[in-house]
Amino acid sequence: MTIPTTLFVNAAQTVTCAGPGRARRGAEMREAGVCSGVGLAVEGARIVAVAPDEELRQRYAGASEVDCQRGLLAPGFVDSHTHAVFGAPRYAEHELRATGVPYMEIARQGGGIHSSVRDLRARSDEELFALAVPRLARLAAGGVTTLEVKSGYGLSVHDELRSLRVIKRLADAGPLRVVPTCLAAHEIPLEYRERTNGGDEWISAICEDLYPVVQREQLAVFADVFCEPGVYGVDASRRVLEGGRRYGLRPKLHADELHDGGAAVLAAALGAVSADHLAAVSPAGVAALAGSSTVATALPATMLFLGTGRQAPVRALIEAGAAVALASDFNPGTSPLQAFPLVLTLAVSELRMLAAEAWIAATVNGAAALGLANETGQLAVGYRADIALHAVDDYRALPYWFGERLCFGSWSGGRACHVTP
Repeated sequence: MTIPTTLFVNAAQTVTCAGPGRARRGAEMREAGVCSGVGLAVEGARIVAVAPDEELRQRYAGASEVDCQRGLLAPGFVDSHTHAVFGAPRYAEHELRATGVPYMEIARQGGGIHSSVRDLRARSDEELFALAVPRLARLAAGGVTTLEVKSGYGLSVHDELRSLRVIKRLADAGPLRVVPTCLAAHEIPLEYRERTNGGDEWISAICEDLYPVVQREQLAVFADVFCEPGVYGVDASRRVLEGGRRYGLRPKLHADELHDGGAAVLAAALGAVSADHLAAVSPAGVAALAGSSTVATALPATMLFLGTGRQAPVRALIEAGAAVALASDFNPGTSPLQAFPLVLTLAVSELRMLAAEAWIAATVNGAAALGLANETGQLAVGYRADIALHAVDDYRALPYWFGERLCFGSWSGGRACHVTP
């Protein structure tokens, strides 16, 4: 059967991000492949041609067309760090932080992650799925076509499995590509914190009871851990991640978010796919990431929303040679952000990235942070047709017009996610 061809034509600019199917570093991050008069031919889930519009029309005579309306044609964003399966928002904490109560103190009082745990445990799978669907739709409406979704608000074997099964259902429902991560080590469950060796017991439950089922049902690609003093230290985090690796789960870390606990150094030593947050990373951590294959993922919306006044040292990371990605960290407590282009604004204004660097970090390097850089994140022949259209005529305009909703079309694997009339 012949697969129909669709042309994406009439763009003012096209951001291809074309290049090697791996994370970009250093000066490579400035090469976003911006061009004019160039469109795409898509067949099924794949891009089959990237060429000037008239050449595409001649080569694929009679093909249907998507009019880019003199806007920006770009790869779909790859949001490589989200916690999109949860119940209620956490409005009260936002105000508590405004009065000076720090994040870790809120957690010690039973709030924070523990608040979301109590809420999730009380909800049905159907309810969790129904709440997540419109959230993913809003991410798609900002140009996201691939995203990672973590568990971590269950904190029991039963509820972590429930969360991961909801994430699998979201992945199966489409059209967004959803990559699942097991974050059972998001916190130490309160019922375990009350025990003498509760943290160790919970890690044993994760490694011995949870991971085997995750592997058997193919519920996750990655294992993640919140490596932070007062939660999981370096040795405990290593145990969590090495336990996951025995069951085929590749390691990722919440690393050095609030304090330097050596998490970035651990991530590099383990060959983790990514180390995320990094607002408190040490110079040794920067050097370790720069010398490793681990992608350093900055989450600028989180640090802005927390009001910490600091961000990950992205310029130092880039200049040291680390591969830097950007993600939303969408979650109910510290980053309730569903408009991904704002991440690019913060990248330029807060992290001092060039617009081209921000585009690479949000596409190619986001894909690398999920082990997918040879499949998505760029507009190139053979890559997935993960595409977004934005109502701007310059790649620098999307981060500039902050807070605006300018995406008018997104496609994941050639399937429409969001299209406005």
